Amino acid sequence: MTIRKPLFVLTVVAAVAAAAFAWRMRGWSDLTEGVASGNGRVEAVEIDVSTRTSGRIKEILVDEGDFVTVGQSLARMDTAQLSAQKREAEAQLQRAIISIETAQSLVAQRLAERAASAAVIEQRQAELDAAVAKLNRSEQLARTDNVSRQVLDDDRARMAGAKAAVSAAQAGLAASDAAIASARSTVVGARSAVDAARFTIERIQADLDDSVLTSPRDGRVQYRIAQPGEVLAAGGRVLNLVDLADVYMTFFLPTEQAGRVAYGADARIILDAAPQYVIPARVSFVSDVAQFTPKTVETALERQKLMFRIKARIDPDLLREHIRQVKTGLPGMTYVLTRGDTPWPERLKTKLPQ
Repeated sequence: MTIRKPLFVLTVVAAVAAAAFAWRMRGWSDLTEGVASGNGRVEAVEIDVSTRTSGRIKEILVDEGDFVTVGQSLARMDTAQLSAQKREAEAQLQRAIISIETAQSLVAQRLAERAASAAVIEQRQAELDAAVAKLNRSEQLARTDNVSRQVLDDDRARMAGAKAAVSAAQAGLAASDAAIASARSTVVGARSAVDAARFTIERIQADLDDSVLTSPRDGRVQYRIAQPGEVLAAGGRVLNLVDLADVYMTFFLPTEQAGRVAYGADARIILDAAPQYVIPARVSFVSDVAQFTPKTVETALERQKLMFRIKARIDPDLLREHIRQVKTGLPGMTYVLTRGDTPWPERLKTKLPQ
């Protein structure tokens, strides 16, 4: 009895292994010619939710495994410093606005001074005209000795003084023009300061908006990479999401079969966890580099060892219909048509949950 027991156990193990092998071979033999298959796992595009600027994480609003929707708030950064900077910029904006009003008042004052200078020029010109006329009369009278030499000299001096007064008034007008130009440049500078303060506020507000990290896609939280209280540099990762609208299964086919698979070829996915469903998909990627390649490929037998990576992508519209049931990492089988005119066998026709 002690001798036959190990033999019995070995016999049972061999029988089970043979049955399993026969069952698997039957699954392969059931495939129609023109259909290839390979096993793989459901994968999805991963997205890192990161900070745009450096700062401290104030709180994280989701946990690993949570389903999130596009635009949903996921985490918040500490914004105390940004808020203070915004208040400072707002104060600078108010000061710049007041500077515009002050500069405009200065322009108005300089314009009034210019008007006064223009009036003075007119007055001095009138005085000069009168002095010139009187001098002309005095010169005519002096030729007939009807006026004294002193009167003539006084009229000449008066005319020269009036002429100098006109020149002084004209110089005052030019100074007023320069003062106006300077005052107007002050207005331009004050307006530029207002614009700069507003742009600074917009930039700080953009940083404040970016301090709330939101989901770029409908998906599921895969990892919490950082925790509240941690200080991150710009671009620091906080969460890792999987995009449940971009889901595929990666599988491998040998060279002969992979060479017949076309981009966009029809495919079917059956998950081990739900074998009653057949999920439609399409080939979205065929690797141009073989995997498991021998160091030296010389014989036909060695070339048969080459395997090519292929992706079968599930239709995004179908994923959106069942997005809360989508899970990554599940193992299964992928079947793909290597000839476009090959009909799917009955057991590989689409069957989806209602």
